[in-house]
Amino acid sequence: MTPLLRQYQRIKSKYKDAILLFRLGDFYETFYEDAKIASQILGIALTQRQKGVPLAGIPHHAAQPYIARLVRAGYKVAICEQQEEPVPGKLVDREVVEVITKGTLLEPALLDDKSNNYLAAVKQEGKKFGLSLLELSTGEFKLTEVESEGLLNELTKAAPQELLVPASLQEEINVEIPITPRGDYEFTYEVARQELIDHFNVKSLRGFGCEEFKLGICAAGSILRYVKETKKREINHIRKITPYWPHDYMIIDEPTRRNLELIKKIGGTEGEGTLLWVIDATKTPMGARTLRNFLLAPLKDVDKINKRLNWVEEFKNSTDLLEEMRILLAEIPDIERLIARISLERANPRDLIALKRALEQFPKINNLLNNTLLYEEYNLEEFDDLIWLIEKAIVDNPPQNVTEGGIIKPGFSKEVDKLRKASMDGKKWIASLEQRERKRTGIGSLKVGFNNVFGYYIEVTKPNLKYVPADYIRKQTLVNAERFITQELKEYESKVLGADERLKKLEYEIFSRLRRKVAEWTSAIQVCADKLAKLDVFAGLAFCARRYGYTRPTVDDGNKIIIENGRHPVVELLLTEGDFVPNGTQFNSNEEVHIITGPNMAGKSTYLRQVALITIMAQMGSFVPADKAIIGVVDRIFTRIGASDDLARGVSTFLAEMNETANILNNAGARSLIVLDEIGRGTSTFDGLSIAWATVEYIIKHICAKTLFATHYHELTGLARVSPKVKNYSIGAKRYKDKIIFLRKVEPGPCDESYGVDVAKLAGLPRSVISRAREILRSLEIGERRRALERIQGSRQKNLFDTQVRSPILEEIDNLDINKLSPIEALLILKRLKELFEK
Repeated sequence: MTPLLRQYQRIKSKYKDAILLFRLGDFYETFYEDAKIASQILGIALTQRQKGVPLAGIPHHAAQPYIARLVRAGYKVAICEQQEEPVPGKLVDREVVEVITKGTLLEPALLDDKSNNYLAAVKQEGKKFGLSLLELSTGEFKLTEVESEGLLNELTKAAPQELLVPASLQEEINVEIPITPRGDYEFTYEVARQELIDHFNVKSLRGFGCEEFKLGICAAGSILRYVKETKKREINHIRKITPYWPHDYMIIDEPTRRNLELIKKIGGTEGEGTLLWVIDATKTPMGARTLRNFLLAPLKDVDKINKRLNWVEEFKNSTDLLEEMRILLAEIPDIERLIARISLERANPRDLIALKRALEQFPKINNLLNNTLLYEEYNLEEFDDLIWLIEKAIVDNPPQNVTEGGIIKPGFSKEVDKLRKASMDGKKWIASLEQRERKRTGIGSLKVGFNNVFGYYIEVTKPNLKYVPADYIRKQTLVNAERFITQELKEYESKVLGADERLKKLEYEIFSRLRRKVAEWTSAIQVCADKLAKLDVFAGLAFCARRYGYTRPTVDDGNKIIIENGRHPVVELLLTEGDFVPNGTQFNSNEEVHIITGPNMAGKSTYLRQVALITIMAQMGSFVPADKAIIGVVDRIFTRIGASDDLARGVSTFLAEMNETANILNNAGARSLIVLDEIGRGTSTFDGLSIAWATVEYIIKHICAKTLFATHYHELTGLARVSPKVKNYSIGAKRYKDKIIFLRKVEPGPCDESYGVDVAKLAGLPRSVISRAREILRSLEIGERRRALERIQGSRQKNLFDTQVRSPILEEIDNLDINKLSPIEALLILKRLKELFEK
């Protein structure tokens, strides 16, 4: 065990759960088991430093892509840097300067521009949970408290990349999120509260409005401690913590998000085919993230919804305002994450120039907003002094590396200018040396060069060595040449290199001071970033409304959902053949359940989804794909659309279907919107029909929620005769010659037939199978009619020939003379007959 490996083992023992990248010169090395893991994941060579010590390394200047791959693979990465310049014969001091985890990413190369990268923490007390979420790359920090059934929904909505839990709770939290257990004491109220108070430098948390969230504070304090521990520094860009209440937003649980394909397609991929793909016309990364949050958490407050709609309408109604705003927004980088990196002293000179160019757009944006509804809420603070400071200090096209010099503008620092002049004068003298020496020696091929090992040198080819002057000092021998120096060259080299070294160090010091100065504007810039993100969302939604012909919905506290000529926003864009057929929806005050029948492929599922999507779009503040829409605020949307076997958990199609249905029946309320597609199809016909029928009855009697229920059980249409709250609708089809034509139109009344064999034909089943299916279908239909006739005839025969068994009720009715009965007598007789019937 060498001193170096003993040093490695000592440091690694403190970071057993991380891959330790151990800096050795120009490489980060991994040893032992870490080396085997790194070799496999990164595809790099696995060698040995000495016998029995596996080794794998990556170049430190190109480490980010490798670190990203390790983190995406689920590993924490501890960065161990050299703390001093190497000295021969002495072991270099090394320390871990940062631990990178999935929930604490900061570098742009490791982050998704359009998604938040949350770190979450939970604290439990009975059935109640405190939850805190931190987006380290932006400084967004919030907390809440939820009952146990609401925790999963909040976690799946935020989709944190890492979850901190007390070690004692680790086994009880069952989520598909990487869990990091922490000491229970970190989650105690006193410790966590003090962590927050110390960080924000306040005496209490009342100023943030979260003092009463004791469990939330426990979670938030643990997050702050963890981040400071992994980043090894103060996290100064986190300037506030914000409480939020889940009941302020429409609840869209994970099955519903999946079924409606809001963010991801059912297969799990993002992009084309999702609602977000349709409505995301944002120009900035902040806007894209804000739109995503709006979509996953639509509002329930009518006033707030209508404010958003007003702002979208303002943009939609003014072509010039919309177009010019989108041009200006396109010039704005991700200043939310940019100012965070500046505050954390991780920004480079190009980041400061990018910030300056963004700030230069603020006055132009304010001029655009002037005299609009948006100005009062979204006018931006202007940063003339900060723009001037960066403009005066940093060159227009600076290098990315902060230690290589070339950052500071001439005139900003006299000392920089002096060192730069000394370096340039020396380099001019050296540049002229080649011509002077060629003339002095007569060697036409003589060259003056430089490398990092030997510094400046004079190179002479071997055939010309006889002409070398006596004052040349041999430095290096090559195959075809010799390299020399002179005393004068050495002196100028010392001046140039000394000036260069001091210049780079001085420029770095000045840049670091400037970066800290810029960080003083963090809070104000964060406020502007939030405003810009929302402006971007409203302008993007207005752009979509103009582009796709969306209209402003009427959102109120009523309980109606009325949509005229509604369209599915995704399907109408993806449709390649023909135009989308719009359909209306009429949920009046007394209507609760719409039973929708029709053949497969007719468009039932599309119709169900479009009603839910239009409701979500309206409540998030977007215009909607319809000629008209009146949306009474919905507090929660439930969907049961399709199901598949979950073999890994031993869950069949039917059980998955029943689990989702049970969740709906147990949690839906009167202001919910329920979308059910084919309940009961995963079991036998009679079982499925019974469950479907009982489900609708339960919704009518106990939940009273607006429900769209698509089914192939035509018997369910009979519910409309039992309850006035049930209405039948159908999406029909017609046969033309030997083909089936889907009309795609929702009409009142039940469907007359299922067209199942016709759909099977479209799917490409062999002709012989289709032909035989039609024969069997006719036989079954004839058999069903025969059995029905027999039941009717049997009933008539019993009435005709079983005369000896006469019902007392029939006897009494037979003897009545209704012409002589008064109304009171008739009621009394009816009461007596009812009692007889009940016996």
